[in-house]
Amino acid sequence: MAEIVILDGMAAAGELAADAILAIVAAKPDAVLGLATGSTPLAVYRALAAREADLSRVRGFALDEYVGLPEGHPESYRSVITRDVVEPLGLDPALVRVPGHDGPIQTAGDDYERAIRAAGGVDLQILGIGTDGHIGFNEPGSSFESLTRVKTLTQQTRNDNARFFDSIDEVPVNCITQGLGTIRRARHLVLLAFGAGKAEAIAAAVEGPVTASAPGSAIQLHPHVTVLVDEAAASALANVDYYRYAWANKPDWEAL
Repeated sequence: MAEIVILDGMAAAGELAADAILAIVAAKPDAVLGLATGSTPLAVYRALAAREADLSRVRGFALDEYVGLPEGHPESYRSVITRDVVEPLGLDPALVRVPGHDGPIQTAGDDYERAIRAAGGVDLQILGIGTDGHIGFNEPGSSFESLTRVKTLTQQTRNDNARFFDSIDEVPVNCITQGLGTIRRARHLVLLAFGAGKAEAIAAAVEGPVTASAPGSAIQLHPHVTVLVDEAAASALANVDYYRYAWANKPDWEAL
């Protein structure tokens, strides 16, 4: 089962995730990270930036990207990754890929899958979760074996993301995303969620049935998952007392 860690807030979660990432990089300076965008993972990137570690050899693969935004649009995930991750952490831009930016969109999914395999796979994948349970842009109904592909966003996801645009009409309808099967190949999944608005999605992902109706529940099929949540996001969990007990009694030698 996933390791569920309930923390005081975003900053504490970011520090724990940064610890896990830096432990991997210490052993493997050219480690491969799966990079999520949005507000949730910012705590991780801020914690890493504050450590001032040498991440210049780290390779990165973004989870997803909008389809249809003009080149250089400030809310394209290429721009967001550059602004929030590459520049603050001192990553080499040439080593960080975003799906859909290296050729025709018709073959972008297959191209991205080949690039991930050629890099040796993702060592640690950072994840957020949508209010409808999506991870990446894998909306409800996505196959657990799906690979990187073009998808259509639900209206709920477009509404959730409208805060980043001037209006809902500017939010793209289509995207390209790593599939649930792609995500599950990463060696360690670190899922973060904050706020009461994510409580039901977290409960479904961690404790609900494994179903395509709740894409986040795919994490239950993975052998190494860490879920970092604040009190509000943990509020719908049934086994919260056990999660607290297990974390308090975690062996000192056992890594996150």
